[in-house]
Amino acid sequence: MKLFWNILRVLLAIFMIYAGAQHFVNVDFFKAFVPDFLVYKAFIIYASGVIEVMLGILLLIPQYKRTAASGIFVLMICFLPIHVWDVFSANPAIGSHEAALIRLPLQLVLIALAYKFTKNQ
Repeated sequence: MKLFWNILRVLLAIFMIYAGAQHFVNVDFFKAFVPDFLVYKAFIIYASGVIEVMLGILLLIPQYKRTAASGIFVLMICFLPIHVWDVFSANPAIGSHEAALIRLPLQLVLIALAYKFTKNQ
């Protein structure tokens, strides 16, 4: 069973690193996710990308995995309102209502996984 959770942890780390890297490759895509009342959208996108990549890397290092998982948990909780808003938006930032409906449960899975990895295994 430990092997199963280690594989999931590595997959989550890869996902976080990939998603974080996308913040640098697809800046325009992520601009729609940043609420209009926030200024310096590009900075927010780059900063969140750096944080995601760092947390993904730290999740791969055994002595930092709990700290990284806690950071991912907090980050995913912070992003949750954006994805809920997207489901009910007339023009979802992610592109379509179908994509928004898929992304919201995925966000909940990411939150649950991160929470699981904050616990002793």
